[in-house]
Amino acid sequence: MQRLSGLDASFLYLETAAQPLHVCSILELDTSTMPGGYTFDKLRDGLGLRIRAMPEFREKLADNRFNLDHPVWVDDPDFDVDRHLHRIGLPSPGGRNELSEICGHLASLPLDRTRPLWEMWVIENVAGTDAHDGGRIAVMTKVHHASVDGVTGANLMSQLCSTEPDAPPPDPVDGPGGVNHMEIAVGGAVKFAMRPLKFANVLPMTVSTVIDTAKRARNGNSMAPPFAAPQTAFNANVTGRRNIAFAQLDLDDIKKVKSHFGVKVNDVVMALVAGVLRKFLLDRGELPENSLVAMVPVSVHDKSDRPGRNQVSGMFSRLETSIEDPAERLKAIADANSVAKQHSSAIGATLLQDWTQFAAPAVFGVAMRVYASSRLSGARPVHNLVLSNVPGPQMPLYMLGCEVEAMYPLGPIFHGSGLNITVMSLNGTLDVGIVSCPELLPDLWDMADDFQPALDELLSATR
Repeated sequence: MQRLSGLDASFLYLETAAQPLHVCSILELDTSTMPGGYTFDKLRDGLGLRIRAMPEFREKLADNRFNLDHPVWVDDPDFDVDRHLHRIGLPSPGGRNELSEICGHLASLPLDRTRPLWEMWVIENVAGTDAHDGGRIAVMTKVHHASVDGVTGANLMSQLCSTEPDAPPPDPVDGPGGVNHMEIAVGGAVKFAMRPLKFANVLPMTVSTVIDTAKRARNGNSMAPPFAAPQTAFNANVTGRRNIAFAQLDLDDIKKVKSHFGVKVNDVVMALVAGVLRKFLLDRGELPENSLVAMVPVSVHDKSDRPGRNQVSGMFSRLETSIEDPAERLKAIADANSVAKQHSSAIGATLLQDWTQFAAPAVFGVAMRVYASSRLSGARPVHNLVLSNVPGPQMPLYMLGCEVEAMYPLGPIFHGSGLNITVMSLNGTLDVGIVSCPELLPDLWDMADDFQPALDELLSATR
């Protein structure tokens, strides 16, 4: 029996009809590399063999009214890949607008909690090509955030892929098995009884963190605080609808800027996002005087000994959108990130995970309703957007025999923070996924198309 951690479970408790909390990816695949040619049946059979080695794809939630702790993962005895794998075709001409429209619709649909929390959609007629004649397909995957964070999600996608088009499937792996209601309840009662001890352990660290943060704030050595972000068009309550756009950049160009200015790749990524958002808001006559603030998830997989699939902390980072010159903006972002990383490290890798162990569905539900109501009365946003950078493998990948040409990651959005920009480096490219709500940002393609000009600006500054 594998019990969800508090952080894993919090994504279940925070989920509403307007706020589905799954993460998605769109893979563009070249079917010409599939041995023997592409057919949907062959892809489905290959996926079934791969999933035999990936128990996470065969597990579902189990819970009952007597369980005082979080739900558990158990094997789904009725697992059938055909319930999760679907096939559709784009209307002509099958371009990026048609692809993003159907993917936005799919991203709006909640996952069925009575089954393993994932879906995969094979999308044919991409760019008007015939997949059976060596053309292209897209594959959209949805996995609930309770199951994955950025790193574990990327690892799962890597397990679905291989470095050779004809690689044999891995050996089967057993799942967690089944469990009865009594075991769930008794295990939950034991966990619940241990909470006072855990609270006693986490409280001193929390007090120390608060004192340290106050000192850093007085000395100007702290990250941007929450609720200091300015109001923008995408900082409002979201609906259940989603829209999507994407872009692809040359990773060598990113590294050239990084080396010239002596900064990190993540600094360059944030500078690109800052440049895009600055132009977007300027064009609308809505650029705030104060800098936008991004919440940047930080993986702690190598620093945490806590259970759970979400091993993540976070930091609030200034995007310095008030600075006009792109080179000066990049330097200011790098300086601010250096301070934010030091502050984030001082907080401790497991503090968020420890506190979420006390999460309860009712408490999270009430908190979300209160926050959504406060947004209607004009409360300032906690942050402006979520900005995530996920490293991927720098080698050719093949998904079920088809070469991966792009992998656009798509994260969730929240009330008050209706924009998510996630990037993933993959085999020499930087793939950018943008998600919002059409009621807040009707057209994301202007934003997506500004990424290359923003990179060109930084490249010009290196000459």
